[in-house]
Amino acid sequence: PFPRRFLTSKEQFHAYLRAGGEEKEEEKEEKEEEEQVSSAQSEPPAKRVKAEELGQDGESPGDAGEEEKERPEKKRARGQNKSRPCMKPNSYEQSRLCPSVTQGCAGLCHFGPRCRFLHDVSEYLAAKPADLGQRCVLFDTFGRCPYGVTCRFGQAHLGDGHQNLVNAALAQQWEGKLLVRNGLSKELQQQLRKRKFSFCKAEEFLRGLRAGKGGKGSGGSMEVSNCTAPQEGLGDSPSSQGGEGAPSIPTLGPLTDEDITKLRPCEKKKLEIQGKLYLAPLTTCGNLPFRRICKRFGADVTCGEMAVCTNLLQGQSSEWALLKRHHTEDIFGVQLEGAFPDTMTKCAELLNRTIDVDFVDINVGCPIDLVYKKGGGCALMTRSNKFEQIVRGMNSVLDVPLTVKIRTGVQEKVNVAHKIIPRIREWGAAMVTLHGRSREQRYTRSADWEYIAECARLASPMPLFGNGDILSYEDANRAMQMGVSGIMIARQVQGGVLGALIKPWLFTEIKEQRHWDISSSERFDILKDFTNYGLEHWGSDTQGVEKTRKFLLEWLSFLCRYIPVGLLEHLPQKINERPPYYLGRDYLETLMASQNVDDWIKISELLLGPVPPSFTFLPKHKANSYR
Repeated sequence: PFPRRFLTSKEQFHAYLRAGGEEKEEEKEEKEEEEQVSSAQSEPPAKRVKAEELGQDGESPGDAGEEEKERPEKKRARGQNKSRPCMKPNSYEQSRLCPSVTQGCAGLCHFGPRCRFLHDVSEYLAAKPADLGQRCVLFDTFGRCPYGVTCRFGQAHLGDGHQNLVNAALAQQWEGKLLVRNGLSKELQQQLRKRKFSFCKAEEFLRGLRAGKGGKGSGGSMEVSNCTAPQEGLGDSPSSQGGEGAPSIPTLGPLTDEDITKLRPCEKKKLEIQGKLYLAPLTTCGNLPFRRICKRFGADVTCGEMAVCTNLLQGQSSEWALLKRHHTEDIFGVQLEGAFPDTMTKCAELLNRTIDVDFVDINVGCPIDLVYKKGGGCALMTRSNKFEQIVRGMNSVLDVPLTVKIRTGVQEKVNVAHKIIPRIREWGAAMVTLHGRSREQRYTRSADWEYIAECARLASPMPLFGNGDILSYEDANRAMQMGVSGIMIARQVQGGVLGALIKPWLFTEIKEQRHWDISSSERFDILKDFTNYGLEHWGSDTQGVEKTRKFLLEWLSFLCRYIPVGLLEHLPQKINERPPYYLGRDYLETLMASQNVDDWIKISELLLGPVPPSFTFLPKHKANSYR
């Protein structure tokens, strides 16, 4: 779909980038001549290129085929780079300052002389790398940078004697405001690690399962589908339900019926998101700063990255970080992955009591082997008894709606979603999202929207969202005409190309019904906003800067697949299309089109300064780059 004047070879492409965008006038004239010649020829460009490859010596196609056989077959890179070097962000800094010194209370270090961090600010500053800029986004936004002398933009807010300056007027505006919720407190982490957290509702449901009351088809004593049936535990106070080990729940003001009466299924908060744009949970790249970018461009519903229920129950900080919610995310959910009703039900109760979400989603669409072989993800579609117990159990302990994400099936030509969806509705789920591919297909071929439409009719009156191959407003319009309640933008978990990652302004295009020929400078401003959000979220010290860089590079491995609208002869771009080598309308546009890791690092250096001497990066997916 490219005009010939933009196309180039791999060697010319990288020579242009190495030259810093300085192209010779002779090359420009040659391209214009080629464009004129190609417009006069009727033969398609693909065939002309193939003919040129055969040579001008009159070599026959048969001879060329023999030569091709002799060449080693080029194997397509697929899957994950499982053996990629794991360089943690905190390893880039040899000498770190004790957090107690950063917070201005050096005398209160709990480890005393055994502390492995530095307490001498002068010694730390002597080894600290040079600052990366003259302005600190935390100081400019909030009036105070909590990282003090460790901030890599410290010259913006450090006064005499390395004193951390504060803009009192600006800091007062943010005082008392909770910008990010759903953090893991030390007290809760200790309870989980010592197994002292009380799962009273989950244990009650699991006792019913063991007694044979929660099995297949029976619904169990915890599942009441109508509001006239009696409810167990009515009138019990929150403190009495947990037994002796349950912590007391502090209350403010008088108790209401909601405090002491268990909600019936029909009284739960409804998930009113029909017709809204739903940003899919994206592993690695669907972090909080990226969701803020998508929210700014018009995403209505956001969801955290897939979290493993067993890791959450163990109190792992890295897993709990996936549940964090920014205050701008007005409709937010979390996605859980698990294979057994006991861990999933307990995790649902844990989240119901400790974090603020609008819905909880079960991942029954993850195709990767690590999850599938343990019985989670797509494997639950073949384990109907466990699947039912998980949905019923989680629904019984949650006060918010429960949703499920599934695929068409496990095997490529054996669709089973149409059989499962009516049962999911009976089990109590509030919504289903269907990805129009099977596990074996992963992200190859096109999504089956005819099948999604069939399943949407079977799911009624339960809402069904469709997912797959949405990269333009035309794709979104065709999807909505299929009768689905809404569309999920981007594909979930591992592999494939992802719509929102390729162009996060897709939400704006859908809402405004237009193709946005976004310039390279506008795209660079988006990356700049992402780095600012990353520094706010992960910190402006060396560790935070390198963590922001890591996630920026992962995102750039997808952004490079975007083809600018102004370069296309035929709109829109298809989601499975890999762009050929082309020269953009300016140097920055060409640089952003590179699939070379070194060029992504160059972009990160424009935003976050030079990389550390020992820096190394390899993207998560093999098909995403080369060196």
